[in-house]
Amino acid sequence: MTTYFTNPEEQIIFSNFVEKFSISEHQAQQFKQYFDLIVQENQKYNITAITGVREIILDHFYDSLSLILFYDMKKIQSLADVGSGGGFPGIPLAIMCPEVQINLIEVNNKKVHFLGLVASQLGLSNVSIHTDDWRTFLRKFELPIDLFVARASLQLDELIRIFKPSSRFQESVLVYWASKKWIATGQEREYLDTCVPYGVGDKERSLCFFMKNKLNQNLFI
Repeated sequence: MTTYFTNPEEQIIFSNFVEKFSISEHQAQQFKQYFDLIVQENQKYNITAITGVREIILDHFYDSLSLILFYDMKKIQSLADVGSGGGFPGIPLAIMCPEVQINLIEVNNKKVHFLGLVASQLGLSNVSIHTDDWRTFLRKFELPIDLFVARASLQLDELIRIFKPSSRFQESVLVYWASKKWIATGQEREYLDTCVPYGVGDKERSLCFFMKNKLNQNLFI
């Protein structure tokens, strides 16, 4: 069953999204398929609490891609999405950045199944799914990761474990999706480089970048 967008208002919202991010025809079709799978599978499993067309496009698709407005994805080779859930921001980034290896970290079996279905149906050969918990992933995963992204998943005190002396990912960059009013506290302030404000619909948010090596700043647009 194909649902896509059933009225002119929904089509306009999607068209504006496509134009904003210069999405190709092929990529637009992938986003439509992704939307369709979210709607269908959400009837079986609790993939996301956000189910309206406008909300999925803005709060999931647009919000996930906000990263590419500020960060040069062409200069990285690998990314890890911590607590990927329904695939946000990892799947939208995989669609837009096919040359980047996307590692989705998720422990919930139903969501793991959903992520596998999406990657298969959309032909995302650059996506790998990892079912280890966060600390186990950090301990066992041996390939380099340039960028860790986290959107409504773990707390920052857990995420900044990547900067510990024992971590092999000390030179990575961490991107954290936050509200505009969020203020860094505690140890996280040591690694906070900058927070970039942006808007999604009528919501004001920030992308916060954490790093141990400030030389990574040359990756900002």
